[in-house]
Amino acid sequence: MAAVTRPIAIIGPTASGKSALGLEIAERLGGEVVNIDAMQQYVGMDIGTAKLTVEERRGIPHHQIDTLRVTELATVANYKAAATFDIERLLDRGTIPVIVGGSMMYIQALIDDWQFPATDPAVRARWEARLEEIGVQALHTELARQDPDAARIILPTDPRRTVRALEVIELTGKPFAASQPHRGKPQWDTVILGVDRDTAELDDRIVMRTELMFRTGLVDEVTRLIGQGLRDGVTASRAIGYAQTLAALDGEHSLEQAYELTLQGTKRYVRRQRSWFRRDDRIHWIDGSDPAMVTTALRIARR
Repeated sequence: MAAVTRPIAIIGPTASGKSALGLEIAERLGGEVVNIDAMQQYVGMDIGTAKLTVEERRGIPHHQIDTLRVTELATVANYKAAATFDIERLLDRGTIPVIVGGSMMYIQALIDDWQFPATDPAVRARWEARLEEIGVQALHTELARQDPDAARIILPTDPRRTVRALEVIELTGKPFAASQPHRGKPQWDTVILGVDRDTAELDDRIVMRTELMFRTGLVDEVTRLIGQGLRDGVTASRAIGYAQTLAALDGEHSLEQAYELTLQGTKRYVRRQRSWFRRDDRIHWIDGSDPAMVTTALRIARR
């Protein structure tokens, strides 16, 4: 059977089993993991992102994990540059990069070599002023009127990406999607494996994961991160689970409601992930509940 000489991307919805498969593939091929989950870049955001502990990583190096403080901005452009450097360094020394995660725009930017549109401080400032004036929900509605496709892929609670999309639309005179990468041959000839499960099974796993997060210390983790500036973090403070817990600690709702809102938010995010990934016909889909999942993944990677 042919040897694997190209990166393997293991993507899919939250709680599908990507991390476990990524570990198995990296271990069997002598590869190293490159994280492509935006929020796992943050130091200290461990429980709420289901980040593998150092012990769980089995001695396999993991790149693009714990690279940002919670006060720092996570951007697709910065991630893409850093991850590209890691992947090309690994390939140069003959090591297989195993790219693992589910952040949609990060994945497409990396795999399709997205070249980012320029920014204009004056235009950006005008949209940020509009954000301050009407709030993120209303601004997102404005985006939906201008570019429904962009509004579908950007959360209505994400002010930074909503502003950026409106900026790009104004600067280019084209829909935001026109500035995004178009799917062609994946960069580095990466093989893309998608992990998913039956919807009912995945829902059960999301419930179990959310319960585990709150039972094993998410509230304490958020409390600790507040002391490190979490409230000032533009992207970190809006992560699913963290935003809801912060609001509970601020008295906006109860911790029971924080749990329910986190569960609902995760399920909505999973629906968006599935919709996004299913449009990409380059992905080889694998059933995360199949006992032969690892064998199937290796067979596809070696074609």
